[in-house]
Amino acid sequence: MQGIYTEKEILGDALATQKASTAEFNTAANECVHEDVRKTMLHILNQEHEIQQDVFQMMHTKGLYPTPMAEDRKLQEVKQQFSQSAK
Repeated sequence: MQGIYTEKEILGDALATQKASTAEFNTAANECVHEDVRKTMLHILNQEHEIQQDVFQMMHTKGLYPTPMAEDRKLQEVKQQFSQSAK
């Protein structure tokens, strides 16, 4: 019997779930009053980001999430934009 979902659909769902999860843990960490709870939320948030990166890398490696190379000019523009906003 053939599977109902493709690998791309399963991994895409996992990636979407991780994106939603990191957003929720980020909000929770931002709204914590108790420092120990905040540290715990930040620890979990970091773990969730690592899982998200693993899923993304798996999709990218399998060609299921292609990312085109950015032009050097655009990279320089973004670097300049963010370096100015960090000051």
